[in-house]
Amino acid sequence: MSDSRPAIAILTPVIRAQFGVWDQPAALLPAGYAEAVRRAGGLALMAVPEPDLVREPDELLDRVDGLMLSGGYDIAPASYGAQVDPATQNVDPLRDAFEIALTRRAVERDLPVLGICRGMQVLNVAFGGTLIQHLPDRIGHEDHRRVPGSFDGADHDVRLAPDSLAARAAGELAHSTKSHHHQGVERIGEGLVVTGTSTLDDLPEAIEIPGRRFVLGVQWHPEADERSRIVAALVTAADAHRLQRDGAAA
Repeated sequence: MSDSRPAIAILTPVIRAQFGVWDQPAALLPAGYAEAVRRAGGLALMAVPEPDLVREPDELLDRVDGLMLSGGYDIAPASYGAQVDPATQNVDPLRDAFEIALTRRAVERDLPVLGICRGMQVLNVAFGGTLIQHLPDRIGHEDHRRVPGSFDGADHDVRLAPDSLAARAAGELAHSTKSHHHQGVERIGEGLVVTGTSTLDDLPEAIEIPGRRFVLGVQWHPEADERSRIVAALVTAADAHRLQRDGAAA
């Protein structure tokens, strides 16, 4: 990479948080996302939901080289035409609209996109896919989120398809993952393909769009695993995009 680092916009929720004497809404993101981007040679930029960017996503996308959709709370079922299950909680319609709009436009522009956990689900919903709202009700176990709020005991393997972007990014076909989710992909969105499935139950855990520079969703948390190459693959694709853009401008 050159001296100028590729800029990665990490889509960041606004949630209520306590710090010092304050208890108020805050743009809050686990530090592991930004640290994983930094380790890979990228520049991490937090991007918070705002209505103007729902209408004009290019205002943000013009300034970055890649997009990371972070994990977090559930997506509102209205986003994919479903009724609310009691297990679906803490939805934020503005965040959903913000992330869906940016995802669709980034894919149109062939900007590198990585969706992590909820972010993979956003990628699926953005292209017309649907979600299972509570996995234990469908698959009969809670092994995808064994300890709420922790990755302890959450490791399991995912089978990745040969010659897929997921396999190239991970550097292997059998990939050990850190998992923490209670929802999952049901119907696959238009243009997406499943390229990774859980060895626990064949649940889709990697999806991608063939023919694009880099559009990948993973149901696990690579930012929580220093051995993972997934975030580095996004940064590498973003750097190639930056060099191409700068060359065209010159």
